[in-house]
Amino acid sequence: MGNLLKAFTNPFYRTSSLEILLFFAGWGIWWSFFQIWLTTKQGFSGVQVGTIYSFGCAVSLVLMFVYGSLQDKLGMKKTLLKFFVICQLFVGPFFTWVYVPMLAANFYIGAAIGAVYLTVSYLAACPVFEAVTERLSRRYSFEYGQARAWGSFGYAVSALCAGFLFTMNPYLIFWTGSAVAAVQLIVLLALRPENDAALCQQYEVKAESVKESKTPSFSEIIGVFKMLDVWKMIVFVVMSWTFYTVFDQQMFPEFFTRFFSTPAEGQQAYGVLNSIEVFLEFIMMGLVPILMRKIGVRKAILLGCCIMIVRIGGCGLVTNPLGVAIIKLLHAPETALFILAVFRYFTLHFDTRISTTLYMVGFQIAAQVGQIIFSTPLGALHDSIGYQSTFLVISGIVCVASIYAFIILKKDNESVEGQPL
Repeated sequence: MGNLLKAFTNPFYRTSSLEILLFFAGWGIWWSFFQIWLTTKQGFSGVQVGTIYSFGCAVSLVLMFVYGSLQDKLGMKKTLLKFFVICQLFVGPFFTWVYVPMLAANFYIGAAIGAVYLTVSYLAACPVFEAVTERLSRRYSFEYGQARAWGSFGYAVSALCAGFLFTMNPYLIFWTGSAVAAVQLIVLLALRPENDAALCQQYEVKAESVKESKTPSFSEIIGVFKMLDVWKMIVFVVMSWTFYTVFDQQMFPEFFTRFFSTPAEGQQAYGVLNSIEVFLEFIMMGLVPILMRKIGVRKAILLGCCIMIVRIGGCGLVTNPLGVAIIKLLHAPETALFILAVFRYFTLHFDTRISTTLYMVGFQIAAQVGQIIFSTPLGALHDSIGYQSTFLVISGIVCVASIYAFIILKKDNESVEGQPL
């Protein structure tokens, strides 16, 4: 608690935490109910939902690399973040007057246009917010995990509110997202501690400043694709973190709400469960950096794999809503371990100047590739054999990925080319 209170004295920590909180709040208010909205309000099948997610992943593949390269060139500048937030202002009008009519007129054209807008504004923007926060944490003396935790807190509050807004009127969740984006834009324009020379002098880490001053060349950024160790990580992420989205967002919401007597009751229960688990994620984001210092980065990643196997497999075995809800709460330590430990793996073993590109390619883009590969087939599998049997199949795939990770992940004291532990 003392460390957290001390962190609040750092204006760079306060500003970064508020910015990432508002981003996740504005995203979570509608994204947490997107799958339920698609299935219950628009009447789409598992295959159609899988197609919509696959289209989003396909656009993300391109944009994430573009965004990563641009942000590595921009360094600490928040130009891209402002662009994202301006796009997010239109999420309410887009869903109300563009997306729904286009899906009704031509499903595939509507899904493609929706994929472009949602990816430009949110799906590909999320890792940029995370990467900028991580970069600022190294330069201005605060713990990335403690700042990223506020993003989880914002998502938790939004998910709780979304459950009630959705039952009142589904479109309220999208218009609330627009309102949050307006607040976010004001914050980005008004709070700029990096422009205060005295604050920079007080909190800046000189070694990181020197390193960041050497902007990576385009050939260095492209060189990421020539690194064998990056490709090893890509394979691991495709076979593991992929299922965070496939399971949590494409399948679980409707699966959980089916346990209840009415859709409204199920949707409110899901909103409460979602907010509880993300609030626990908020706590875990602050604790996982401490755990990583004790057990190391490699072991933290492997622990995250084990929790994912138990969580997804457990939901395939338990047959009552309370049991499913309890198992689903393992989402909190799993998410914190994956996001923080994988990011730290890249900044430990690779050049930190290209950390955004590495995070995009080795983690986020890899997960998008996995979703393109698995979303539609698993949607069809769910239509064929049901949710719980599909969950057991997913758990088996993650088990294989964990064995692979145990073999290929570097130990923490091997090839330390970035920031040492």
